[in-house]
Amino acid sequence: MLTEITRPQSLSPRPESFAALMELYEANYIRLRQLCPDLHRIDGEAVSRVSGCLDLHLQVLETSHFTSTVLLTYYFPDAAGGLRADPNVVVRMYHDAHQAEVLSRVCRVRDARVSAQASGMDSALLCKWRLNRFLYKWLGYCRLQGHCFGLANPERRALAAGGA
Repeated sequence: MLTEITRPQSLSPRPESFAALMELYEANYIRLRQLCPDLHRIDGEAVSRVSGCLDLHLQVLETSHFTSTVLLTYYFPDAAGGLRADPNVVVRMYHDAHQAEVLSRVCRVRDARVSAQASGMDSALLCKWRLNRFLYKWLGYCRLQGHCFGLANPERRALAAGGA
C-alpha cells in the first residue's frame, strides 16, 4: 500500500526546480492511488458520492501496462440548464515510475512569462508546476471530504455485495 509521508519542503507554493516538480509528480501519484485504489477495476466511468459534497467524477480515458490516463471533474449546473465540467483535469499516471502528471488545461503564457522572469524560471516549468500543484491540493481536498473510487468507497462496496 502506498502511503504518504511528511510533505517535502519542495512542495511549497514556489517552484524550485525540475527535481522538485518530479517530487510533486510522485506525491500526486500517491494521492491518486489513495483516491483510486482499485483503478484497474474501473471500466469507463465512476462517481464518488459523499453526503454534503459535490459528486466527483472519474473517467478512464486510456490504459496500458505502464500508464493510465484519467479525467477528474465536478459537474456544475450552468445557466442554460446543462452541466459544466470544472476543473476537468486530465492526468496521466506512470505506474512504472510512480508519477502522475496533469496533461490538460492551457497555462496562460502571459502570466507565466511574467512570473517566470521574476523567478528566473522557464515558463513551461512554471506552468507545469502550477497545474500539478493545483492537482496536489485538489486531491488532498477530495480525500479530506472522503471521496474514494473503487471498493474502498462504501457505496461501491454495497453495490459489489449486491445491495441496492
